[in-house]
Amino acid sequence: MRRTLIAAPLILLLAACGSQPPAPEQNPSGVENREPKAIGGDAESVNRDAIDPYALEALKDPKSILAKRSIYFDYDQYVIKPEFQPLIDAHAKFLVKNSKIKMLIQGNADERGSREYNLALGQKRAEAVKRALGMLGAREEQIESVSLGEEKPRCTDHSDECWAQNRRGDVLYTGEF
Repeated sequence: MRRTLIAAPLILLLAACGSQPPAPEQNPSGVENREPKAIGGDAESVNRDAIDPYALEALKDPKSILAKRSIYFDYDQYVIKPEFQPLIDAHAKFLVKNSKIKMLIQGNADERGSREYNLALGQKRAEAVKRALGMLGAREEQIESVSLGEEKPRCTDHSDECWAQNRRGDVLYTGEF
């Protein structure tokens, strides 16, 4: 009987301390969803009516500077060469004028160097382009920079001319990535 009198309050105490199972997490992996939103999608995506349709055409017009989407770098460098400044200027003006549009800059490297080195160099190249655009008025939230390292070569020959084609930063706009 004595054991029952001692055990009963202990059981009640443990039952009172019981907790509800935690609510399921919205994002149990902790990974941020960084997928770009396509033009014309849900309410948070870019509104086509807010974008100048002539501007979108300029992105595809081969006569427009905006159709040029690659900034090339020297070997083992991530400094934008002066010859690409007009291209950077044009894309920055486009982003400023079309604040709803987002850009992805993919930094690339040639095959020389370790995978880790090339990923870091590709990121530095993409960041250099992003910084240059930002200094000209583009908003940081419009631009994302990633490195592809040596993973997406434009040319696969083993020559200086080919490697030069792979040392680049590629510019993509919403709907293209």
